[in-house]
Amino acid sequence: MSLPKFAASRSFHAELKRRISLHFEETGKSTAGSSGLLSKAVLLLLGAAALYVHLVFFTPPVVFALLEAVLLGGFIAAIGFNVMHDGAHGSFSRHKWLNHFAAFTLNVLGGSSFMWNMKHNVVHHAYTNIDGIDDDIDVQPWMRLSTTQKRYRLHRFQHLYFWFLYCMLYISWIFVMDYQKYFKQKIGSVELKKMALSDHLVFWGFKVLNLVTYVALPIYMLGFLPWLVGFATVTCVAGFVLSLVFQLAHTVEHTAFPMPNEATSKMDDEWAIHQIKTTANFATQNRVISWLVGGLNFQVEHHLFPKISHVHYPAINKIIKQVCQEFDVAYNEFPRMRSAVLSHVLFLRQMGRA
Repeated sequence: MSLPKFAASRSFHAELKRRISLHFEETGKSTAGSSGLLSKAVLLLLGAAALYVHLVFFTPPVVFALLEAVLLGGFIAAIGFNVMHDGAHGSFSRHKWLNHFAAFTLNVLGGSSFMWNMKHNVVHHAYTNIDGIDDDIDVQPWMRLSTTQKRYRLHRFQHLYFWFLYCMLYISWIFVMDYQKYFKQKIGSVELKKMALSDHLVFWGFKVLNLVTYVALPIYMLGFLPWLVGFATVTCVAGFVLSLVFQLAHTVEHTAFPMPNEATSKMDDEWAIHQIKTTANFATQNRVISWLVGGLNFQVEHHLFPKISHVHYPAINKIIKQVCQEFDVAYNEFPRMRSAVLSHVLFLRQMGRA
């Protein structure tokens, strides 16, 4: 499948950019993250490190160890949302080296920053919800996330078993999907950009380091069964939280899954309108959720302006809604997280039966 081409940008996208630019000019604020974000990053990184050290080297009683493992899984997801994600988009800080450091935390946590950049920044953000291109909606054969995907009998129950697959995301990401992309040199149907020698060394160096840090050393210190229970708990919690937050952004009722014209490979909409149609917000008035998920409940704002740090999304949210209203562009938003979760479950049920 050739890469789709979007319709030429019209006044809508230009007006969005003009008003957002004007907002930052008038407020005098940088589009990068704030000192508060840096403080949060330090807190999350130190917290995760402290939990790991306590679990592996000081071995708390079983009940406390399980609670700490759950907490560590949450910290890992929070680092991904708040630190790595902004860093990978170059919006964590106005300092380039700090953005690289923030993005590089993914390597320490077991993933590959190179693969993430290609999968997320290059493919997903450009071709959101386009089946055959956007790797995020390709969970075949286990799940069906678009009407253009083949439906199997097991999909009738995907709204019941999805939680198990989401729990498996993090562990499959670390041990399976990164390697698949590395050896195939593809993200779905999109060719990977050529990896430099340093990219290969970082990929393999950190994969080996992670096996030592998260598998070999804990087994040596704790024994196989305690490690297995702890590792499964950490990865399941992290995987479920990561999966749910990202799925609520694009696979809910009312989000679109447009496809290009088969003959011309052209999309009907310009890129900005495509992003709004394929994306949804949730719980944007809940400051606790916004803090925990790094503003990823403001997905519309993020997809339109990924180079702007999430700390500014509540402010630009009002501007974008106003422009959408003026141009009669539908804006998807769920007032509460539970309504977004329900919509996701209903969406999965519909995709499994229709």
